[in-house]
Amino acid sequence: MEIRDSDFEDLVLKSDRPVLVDFWASWCAPCKAISPLVDQVAEDFDGKVKICKLNVDENPATPGQFGVRGIPTMILFKDGEVFDQVVGAVPKNQLEDLLKKVL
Repeated sequence: MEIRDSDFEDLVLKSDRPVLVDFWASWCAPCKAISPLVDQVAEDFDGKVKICKLNVDENPATPGQFGVRGIPTMILFKDGEVFDQVVGAVPKNQLEDLLKKVL
């Protein structure tokens, strides 16, 4: 699910389940490389964890608010707070392990 600065609070911070936000950009090769893995993990954890993507070029406020300096960065939120994060193109099992920690 694509999200924007304008709906970040409602869709992420006020979510009733954990949310993984993938901060990415269209020009970012590692972002493109990890995108299919993020999509697979979204299917695997459907109903348990919400997976969202936020384009940092189109939505600069949110990455700045959470200190995103490099992409891809995936931040896991629980109960409106940062629970954990991963920076860089990581293997699928590392994404799965991240999500299992929050469940």
